[in-house]
Amino acid sequence: MRQALGLEPAEEQALAKAAPAATAKGWVPVLFVSSSMPISTLRNYAVQLERVHGVMAFRGVPGGLRKMGPMAKLTAQILRLDPGCEGPNCVMRNVQLIIDPIVFRQHGIVQVPALAMVPGDPTQAYCERDDDSPRAAHIVFGDSALSGMLDEYARLGGKEEVSHAQALLANR
Repeated sequence: MRQALGLEPAEEQALAKAAPAATAKGWVPVLFVSSSMPISTLRNYAVQLERVHGVMAFRGVPGGLRKMGPMAKLTAQILRLDPGCEGPNCVMRNVQLIIDPIVFRQHGIVQVPALAMVPGDPTQAYCERDDDSPRAAHIVFGDSALSGMLDEYARLGGKEEVSHAQALLANR
């Protein structure tokens, strides 16, 4: 897996220890996506999510769970700063990617992209949470820049949940 992602052992350990930084009130932007979306779109979202300490969520992996190679390759394509970089010395974005069909079901996600502001730690393994784990108050659907999705979330009544993420996006 390390080789497919192009990580050195130290980088792999750092990524494993990294957790999404909870926002001021503990809401984390989770963008529900699919491996069928264009790589350029996924890369653009990764740039935006990095700035707000967000998480990119996949329902499953291309080719099924028996084949992790395609997901490792996709992850590297999304997270590499330089899309032309190959090998273990490539610099990666600091964005958490999760594979979690349960969080999709809990939030009723049937189309992507979709944005939710999830309270707590959305990267916690689904085998360590129950069906009553905290959910987002709203879901925003549509292929839009993250800033537009956050604005729509605020308009739906989630101003407090998105205020920290919006401030992080505004600080360039």
